[in-house]
Amino acid sequence: MFLSDQETEVDLLYYESIAKTVIKLIGEKPRTPVTIGVHGDWGAGKSSVLKMTAAAFENNDRVVCLWFNGWTFEGFEDAKTVVIETIVDELRRARPASAKVAEAAKKVLKRVDWLKVAKKAGGFAFTAATGIPTFDQLQGLYDLATSVIAKPQEHLSLDDLKSVAQGTADCIKGDDQEADHLPEQIHAFRKEFEELLDAADIDQLVVIVDDLDRCLPETAIATLEAIRLFLFVPGTAFVIGADELMIEYAVREHFPDLPPSAGPVPYARNYLEKLIQVPFRIPALGLPETRIYITLLLAESELGSDDERFKKILTSAREDLRRPWQSRGLDRASIEKAIGGKLPKELENAVAISSHISKILSEGTRGNPRQIKRFLNSMILRYAIAEERGFADEIAWPQLAKVMLAERFSPELYEQLARLAAVASEGKSPELSQFEDHVRSKDANDSKAKKTEKKSAKDDAGPLSEIVLGWTKSDWAVAWAAIDPPLKGVDLRPYVFATRDKRGYFGGFLAAGHLEPLADRLMGKRLAAKQAVPDLVKLTGTDPEQLFDAVRDRVQQADNMNVEPSGVQGLAVLVETHPQLQRRLLSVIKELPTAKLGSWAATAWGGCFTDPMIVGEFKELLKEWSQQSTNKVLETAAKATLQLFPKG
Repeated sequence: MFLSDQETEVDLLYYESIAKTVIKLIGEKPRTPVTIGVHGDWGAGKSSVLKMTAAAFENNDRVVCLWFNGWTFEGFEDAKTVVIETIVDELRRARPASAKVAEAAKKVLKRVDWLKVAKKAGGFAFTAATGIPTFDQLQGLYDLATSVIAKPQEHLSLDDLKSVAQGTADCIKGDDQEADHLPEQIHAFRKEFEELLDAADIDQLVVIVDDLDRCLPETAIATLEAIRLFLFVPGTAFVIGADELMIEYAVREHFPDLPPSAGPVPYARNYLEKLIQVPFRIPALGLPETRIYITLLLAESELGSDDERFKKILTSAREDLRRPWQSRGLDRASIEKAIGGKLPKELENAVAISSHISKILSEGTRGNPRQIKRFLNSMILRYAIAEERGFADEIAWPQLAKVMLAERFSPELYEQLARLAAVASEGKSPELSQFEDHVRSKDANDSKAKKTEKKSAKDDAGPLSEIVLGWTKSDWAVAWAAIDPPLKGVDLRPYVFATRDKRGYFGGFLAAGHLEPLADRLMGKRLAAKQAVPDLVKLTGTDPEQLFDAVRDRVQQADNMNVEPSGVQGLAVLVETHPQLQRRLLSVIKELPTAKLGSWAATAWGGCFTDPMIVGEFKELLKEWSQQSTNKVLETAAKATLQLFPKG
């Protein structure tokens, strides 16, 4: 069983409602140009919405709909010309027998040649409006190139300059009377493109642009600049799928000299809002939607999308998703009602798993469908490995899911559980049992009567151990302990063994993907780590957490803690860039061996901590270090660092 990460052909999230709205907007006034943005975080489902939108025009010969993936063309050629040439080629394919289309396309492509020549020229600036050079620039380039060809010994790259000279000559011929100014070039391009649309005899051209937020800033901006050429051209509609934050970052990188803002709206946001007339944002999944999504994914995997039972469940789910605020998710009763009978055996695990992990997985993934699917795939993989090794009968799906939640969202808790399970009798951690009893008894007491007085840190089993006290300070750990099923009395060893390889699924992504080079860069000096910030800013989803874990593991493997280990500065820069990692960093610092530390442990973290609660905990740790006597170097450094904090 494996859940594909590709855009799904089965709409499990009722995103069809968004796609239908986009389609309706496009079709209402086909002659009116429109640019629509489909926004959402990485993995939110933008591509699925765009696929549904494109599918609506497949059998409509009055509409030419083409798909442009900017990421596919990364590094091949200037994206401006690729976009325009792709559009022109698609129009020619739609009307292959039309001489009028062929002639009109030829004229438009000649305009595109201006872009290509400007690209070859290198020193001739692309404008923020279109990237087309003026006629005077081309004439000067042509004169320069021909002079170089006459005396090649005085210059470089003869072949390149021959090509440039020929290209500029072709562009200049016949145009000296019409195109000495940039605005006239833009006007001429749009006029000739309108003539091409008229010759194609279509009602509308729909261009769908996907994966723009995966592109490098140069490619992303070049694609958007090409789209701007088509603004106000009647009969065109552009649907752009992108994360707004990534596009804003690309704008800032590509136009570094822009002032930060003009009034309340930053220039980067202003750029995007002027380009996109109608924005749609795909919302994150709430708790009921997460539960429905998990159940449907597992049900489809078990039954298959063609199974009539699955189709009935899907129909029931989509009806439920019409009003998610009233939904309870797909529970056993609703599934049995949908299929008109008892719950199939194949779906027992699906219902159990979704009921147990939906809440905390919804919070941990911030309602991101791709991250939910990856978690489920990892869980399936772990269970499959256990089957191959012959100990699957010692693993239950709900318990495995709970252990993996700790591994995925609270690595420090997971690592403590793993160590405790390794030394506990039969792998049953008494600390975990005490923690779950404490949390559950507290919840039971609170539900009977709300008490305002502070409760002492003890329960029927006696005072809480130091480890358990530490867990009670974590809201995440408390919420995790409260969810079913309890792990009290469970042999955790097979679960730890199944999940112990941190570089297996989530961690293994580092070795196979784009994060491993970043981890290497963060192992260098602070300057090298700072130079990685532009790439760190682009990280979305769980990438920051994965990268943090990879660098942290390398830091903890250092033989000598008296001197600052490689990677410490990288961790600091990563946390400064992604403040949500502050709690993880503080946990790492707390686990450092006090007796073996150098002064760096107190001084290396600079402005990492900004959350007031975490700042307070870090100060408490510094106070502990300043009052211990086993490590004088650390004591002195901690006292000095404390003096840097504001009084009070």
